[in-house]
Amino acid sequence: MDAHELITRNTDEVVTDEEVQDLAENPEGKRVYVGYEPSGVLHIGHMLTANKLIDLQDAGMEVVILLADVHAYLNGKGTFEEIEETAEKMRKQFLAYGLDEENTEFVYGSEYQLEDDYALDLHKLELDTTLNRAQRAMAEIQGGETAKVSHVVYPLMQALDIEYLDLDLAVGGLDQRKVHMLMREELPEIGYEARPCLHTPILADLGTGEGKMSSSSGVTISMEDSTADIEEKVNSAFCPPTRDPEGDLENPVLEIFRYHVFPRFERVVVERPEKYGGNLEYDDYEALADDLESGELHPADAKGALANYLDELVAPGREKLRELEQ
Repeated sequence: MDAHELITRNTDEVVTDEEVQDLAENPEGKRVYVGYEPSGVLHIGHMLTANKLIDLQDAGMEVVILLADVHAYLNGKGTFEEIEETAEKMRKQFLAYGLDEENTEFVYGSEYQLEDDYALDLHKLELDTTLNRAQRAMAEIQGGETAKVSHVVYPLMQALDIEYLDLDLAVGGLDQRKVHMLMREELPEIGYEARPCLHTPILADLGTGEGKMSSSSGVTISMEDSTADIEEKVNSAFCPPTRDPEGDLENPVLEIFRYHVFPRFERVVVERPEKYGGNLEYDDYEALADDLESGELHPADAKGALANYLDELVAPGREKLRELEQ
């Protein structure tokens, strides 16, 4: 797999491919980031973008993780002391999950977002950005909350972070797309270069295959889950015997195999009794998805294997949480 393929695999959108092609020609030392509001426990959404960061480290890039304490404060997530305690727990879980500590820089937003130069640049963006434009950028992140002034400042800060962290590439879930487009439009207006972006998919709800998997509603998987919890959640997951359910539904079991398991394991073994044909082995996602659709792979067997591999991914972070609670 060449650098461009490794950088862009399992993304929903690359903005723009030409710019990312240029990065891929010499990725060594290039700086890429994801920003996270500290929430305490890594869930499957955090882990999806972390998988992408591991790909980027494998391509030779340096990873910056913004532990966005000021953003969390603006979003009403607690005092700075509470938020920073939560952020430290997340930092340790990211490393336990598999990020290379030597090539991962963790930055608190408050380390630079309260400085005079940053504040003045933020005011420049405020002057140049309409209220409607800022609200559109924040809408998917804000959800159904009543808009506050902090909600329109939030995406402007995200745009400015990409300059102040000296980045070459920004990564986020597809729900960050509007923020990144605001960055590409507005940073040049105040004298800075726009950066390319990668957008990772949003997984469907585990139980229904509809909407998006969320840590605040429905069923999700996190590093707090025990082996038994993961088995129960995966065994109850929506998994029709096809890779393409009808309508707007997705197959979340296949999505997790594609975006979580195959990027981290060279081979996937589905264990089955000999009377049902014995074990199945897969070197890539497409072969597994094809076998599910053909009937060679039963959904129950796919779920059993998925639970085992997810548990292996979660186990180091789960152990780190236990250590932190002692």
